[in-house]
Amino acid sequence: MARGFKDKLGEGGYGSVFSGKLRSGPSVAIKMLDKSKDGSIHLSYEKIYNISIGVARGIAYLHHGCEMQILHFDIKPHNILLDEKFNPKVSDFGLAKLYPIDNSIVTMTAARGTIGYMAPELFYKNIGGISHKADVYSFGMLLMEMASKRKNLNPHAEHSSQLYYPFWIYNQLGEEKDMEMKDVTQEEKKIAKKMIIVALWCIQLKPNDRPSMNKVVEMLEGDIESLQIPPKPTLYPHETITED
Repeated sequence: MARGFKDKLGEGGYGSVFSGKLRSGPSVAIKMLDKSKDGSIHLSYEKIYNISIGVARGIAYLHHGCEMQILHFDIKPHNILLDEKFNPKVSDFGLAKLYPIDNSIVTMTAARGTIGYMAPELFYKNIGGISHKADVYSFGMLLMEMASKRKNLNPHAEHSSQLYYPFWIYNQLGEEKDMEMKDVTQEEKKIAKKMIIVALWCIQLKPNDRPSMNKVVEMLEGDIESLQIPPKPTLYPHETITED
């Protein structure tokens, strides 16, 4: 198909382009992506921040920009695709549900989503009804990962009772620590802090305490000085986490 990748047409920032031909006849250009040494592409905090705003806008559109509100129910890293210019696209609507805009609370027969990103009201009905705020919670967990550039697990947990990542993040924020951010500028630290504050608002236990996605976009685009530190995130039905 690519004739052994012998006919090189050009080279871009992330790989080389070769000429090829499909079995059915048409000629095509094939891009062979380069792989970085650690198996991933390094993204600056400015790029991550812009991606987070794009994702937030996309989810806000699903909730408030259509004739029917679309609840995704599976916002997570694997379902955010990036194009060649790193513009994000929300993907995989296999678990999504359509509801009238005026339906503030929706009915579900079973919890849906991915563990680690699922809102607590999907499991515990007495903390609030299921609504678009479930996606807000999932986005908050995603945003926290983006800001810290790591999965939502406490990297210093010595036992399973310390694994709830938001507790660790909140404590780092309260103690004015840099969350082990290396080789970053003061401006990048400021961006990361803003993202984390917004994320912590998004993962508040009760749905009514979380902002809408329109408000999330506003918070991300605004000044960090205008953001209040949210209450410490809690678990339900009771906190079982041992703080460091």
